[in-house]
Amino acid sequence: MDIDEYYTRRKRRKPNYPRIIIFILILCLIIGGIYFAFSNKTEKTSQDSSNINDGATVQTATVEDTTINLTAIGDIMCHGPNYKAAYNSSTNTYDFSPFFKNISNYTSNADITIGNLETTFAGQARGYSGYPTFNSPSELGQAIKDIGVDVLGTANNHCMDKGYSGLEATLNTLDEMGLSHMGTSRSEDEQNTILVKDVKGINIAFLSFTYGTNGITIPKDKSYSVNLINKELILKQINSAKNLNVDVICVNMHWGIEYQTAPNAEQKELADFLFDNGVDIILGSHPHVLQPMEKRTITLADGSTKDGFVIYSLGNFISNQSDINTQDTIILNLQITKSGKDCKISIDSVNYVPVYCYNKGSGAKNRYELIDLKKSISSYENGTSSISTSLYNTFKLELQRIEKIMNSIQN
Repeated sequence: MDIDEYYTRRKRRKPNYPRIIIFILILCLIIGGIYFAFSNKTEKTSQDSSNINDGATVQTATVEDTTINLTAIGDIMCHGPNYKAAYNSSTNTYDFSPFFKNISNYTSNADITIGNLETTFAGQARGYSGYPTFNSPSELGQAIKDIGVDVLGTANNHCMDKGYSGLEATLNTLDEMGLSHMGTSRSEDEQNTILVKDVKGINIAFLSFTYGTNGITIPKDKSYSVNLINKELILKQINSAKNLNVDVICVNMHWGIEYQTAPNAEQKELADFLFDNGVDIILGSHPHVLQPMEKRTITLADGSTKDGFVIYSLGNFISNQSDINTQDTIILNLQITKSGKDCKISIDSVNYVPVYCYNKGSGAKNRYELIDLKKSISSYENGTSSISTSLYNTFKLELQRIEKIMNSIQN
């Protein structure tokens, strides 16, 4: 064998490394694919087996119900003696917190608390004033926020007491404090924007309407500024709320006749109208005295039913009024549940705390205090209270008046 033939044969026997490497890679991919397919099938079989109950029923996760507590209070008024009693001459400031110290736990512990602001915050430069045209220190609003109030209805017969500029200043002040509001507006866009609050996953739309503004003219070019009780406007706002897919529609209605402890025919007709068009909760104000409440089962157009609730008047929360029943009020509590199964809303329970606006008289320290009547009566009877027998008897009388009104059922 010559040297040329030797090198020729050796060249032929040289390994083809690139082909070998490609072959090995392909083999690895095939083996890996078989392993992955087998493992995935085994895992799926194991998961399927764990979901089988007695060899038949597949278990699915359930969504839990959501329950919230909604609290409502009555008319937040501020007559001259009210803000004068809150004045601190040494600091030239106003402190309304003593008014509410006895009942603040009820409002602050709720998931959401609603009230009716029946005064304006037009500013000190306009001069503070009581009846008939209200303008109050903004510290009242701060005190209300501090006890846990979240939402204020501002559509009432006193919202224009200081004109449109006073209405605008009031809303600006509430915005600065972080208090939500509905019923009065600074623009058409604001009127058309529905207030919605997400309360632990339950979305509640809030609307507010009033019968009038005490004859004070609403500027023609600012007709949007006050939500008047007008069925066309009410329907428009209800439908806007529905389009937002809310769970609950709550409406503040400023209606009725002052100092009457029973609703009139118009209130009842409007309540029916609101319920028939999708409203769930109606909170009434204006009479300055309590009026009855009622829980209803409402039958909808498709034959299904739902819960509805109306209180025709919550009375005065704070004021300087002293006529019979005007110092009596309640802190209303509704327990509301959203079903995890079908998202249906139910009003599970309704209860209230009877409250009396105690006026100690001119010159008294902490002249105005909201009294938890049942707690104060019980403390006296247990010998742990220092109130007089005369005041004890007054508290008992006012409690009886409250219970008589609240226990009367309206049909």
